[in-house]
Amino acid sequence: MAFIKNQLAEFGVGGVMLDYLSNLIMVAFIALLCVLANFTVKKLVLRVIIHIINNNRYTWDNIILEKKVFHKLSHLAPAFIIYYSAAIFPLYQSLIEKAAMTYMIIVTITVLNALLDAVDAIYRTFDVSRIRPIKGYIQVAKIILFIIGTIVVIANLIGQNPLIILSGLGALSAVLMLIFKDSILGLVAGVQLSSNDMVRVGDWIEMPKYNADGEVIDITLNTVKVMNFDKTITMIPSYALISDSFRNWRGMQVSGGRRIKRSVYIDTSSVCFCTREMIEEFQKIHYLSDYVTAKLSEIKAYNIEHQVNMESNVNGRQLTNIGVFRAYIQEYLRNHPKIHKDMTLLVRQLAPGDNGLPLEIYAFSNDTTWGVYESVQADIFDHIFAVIPTFGLRVFQNPTGHDIVHLKEKAELQTIIPLSNNH
Repeated sequence: MAFIKNQLAEFGVGGVMLDYLSNLIMVAFIALLCVLANFTVKKLVLRVIIHIINNNRYTWDNIILEKKVFHKLSHLAPAFIIYYSAAIFPLYQSLIEKAAMTYMIIVTITVLNALLDAVDAIYRTFDVSRIRPIKGYIQVAKIILFIIGTIVVIANLIGQNPLIILSGLGALSAVLMLIFKDSILGLVAGVQLSSNDMVRVGDWIEMPKYNADGEVIDITLNTVKVMNFDKTITMIPSYALISDSFRNWRGMQVSGGRRIKRSVYIDTSSVCFCTREMIEEFQKIHYLSDYVTAKLSEIKAYNIEHQVNMESNVNGRQLTNIGVFRAYIQEYLRNHPKIHKDMTLLVRQLAPGDNGLPLEIYAFSNDTTWGVYESVQADIFDHIFAVIPTFGLRVFQNPTGHDIVHLKEKAELQTIIPLSNNH
């Protein structure tokens, strides 16, 4: 500043104009230094850093670069020049230093915020992130960062120690608890969800209370984001997963089997003992030949042992078409390539009712993918409905309009034929 004033004085500038011009020139010089510093950092230093990051074998530093941590950090260079130049202007030194320091604090907060985002992104590249997500903890760290940053900025502007402001916050603790109630509940819920391994990103959950039925795509401090099967998004409060019940399908996915539990209803009037002709036809069926042969030998031995009168089918033991059909389905499922062989496989009768005799298939597919599972289930029941008539059975079905019209036409035909014979 003295050098500038001496040079101006040599040119005949004096008085108020001398101070005004010297300050203006010094401001322009400092501004030029800031521009040069910014240019040097961004065009030279940053390029060197980017080149080093792009040409090494690590990937985590590329994520830091993508989050622009170094770009935000470069804004500190001009701020340092302004801060240490404040002494040149004694009258405005305190104001300039406070403004520069406030700017540096804000830049530091943005750098740390971007760094936390980078830490979360780096952590997501590991498989453990699906089991132990840390996004909720990152959000808590951000809240603490912004609170501390705001306190430091205010303390810098009013010229007080930040600890004095922090001590005064004790009186506002009740208000803060109310403001951050959801965040506190979310943090506690997040710790419990993570420690008990209750839900992970990628799990399929059902929560009827919130109309949620889909895959968990994100777990944050306050919410769990679920993409439903119809591609809609449901936001569930994190603490709701602790306070309310929900169903997690992860066990099914991990086990490698998805349950098939469906019944086919048999018309009970079609159930009968097997005739000789039916038995001969059943012995031609690949899945039944061994069963029928073994069963006939067992029945014959039992009836001879107990001296059963075979003139009536009611006496002794006999094969029934429903029993043979049940055995056929059992063998068919055991030999099906999409049925899990190491899990429960049952073909059982349930209590008969108004809709006939329910024959339930209880098995597990070896592919848990929804589309494949539905296709396997449909193929199995397509086959079952197609082979039922082979066993002399009928599927129960309530009368439809077509059935009523058919009966009406049959009754009219039976009425016309006798009249025509009489004529």
